Amino acid sequence: MAADDLPPPPAPLHVAIIMDGNGRWATSRGWPRLVGHRRGAERVRHIVEACPGLGITHLTLYAFSTENWKRSTEEVIGLMTIFSAYIRSEAKRLSAEGVRLRFIGDRSRLDHKLQRLMAWVEAKTAHSSRLNLTVAINYGGRNEILRAARALAEQAVAGDLDPAMLGEADVVRALDTHDLPDPDLVIRTSGETRVSNYLLWQAAYAEYEFTPTLWPDFGPDELAAIVRKFALRERRYGGVVTA
Repeated sequence: MAADDLPPPPAPLHVAIIMDGNGRWATSRGWPRLVGHRRGAERVRHIVEACPGLGITHLTLYAFSTENWKRSTEEVIGLMTIFSAYIRSEAKRLSAEGVRLRFIGDRSRLDHKLQRLMAWVEAKTAHSSRLNLTVAINYGGRNEILRAARALAEQAVAGDLDPAMLGEADVVRALDTHDLPDPDLVIRTSGETRVSNYLLWQAAYAEYEFTPTLWPDFGPDELAAIVRKFALRERRYGGVVTA
């Protein structure tokens, strides 16, 4: 078989990204942190546009964690304003380009106007399938698992679930990501090497890539390079590869 006839290496169908480094990107230039967050929101567009061409069908972005409420009031309000502006400015384009936008996380603490805006764009893009874009906002892996455990406990108390028969599939159905595949690849920008409470259940067998690039500088070329590198990895899922 000629080299040109070889099948392309497997791409990660679901890529999850911890978009880190916006604030540092801005402060290193003497600018307010929110400038970095705005530039980071602009970077999302470039990455979303690049995904289909790389064979990526699902992209999940960590935008705001349950721990990010500890930041200054000014920064939190600014971030929420950026989220709202992104939804308003990108909704039409996402729908036209076949991108379905969904959100995961605990919405109860978010402003009601933002919650309505999130529900609106989810409905507007619900029939798109070229790329599934999921944004994690007020999300934490432990919080998600805790909420799932509470929901399962309520089902058991109501007599709708036998605890002795509880299986992994039941837990999966109770998670925010119940209708999404597990991520194949998790990328964290900015040089930090922590998972930061992100997709703790779902990423049990994901491959990880940590890059020193700050998120506003992370572009399609670097994403493509990481995808090519992923294709060289041997995924065994706890097993052993035999000859």
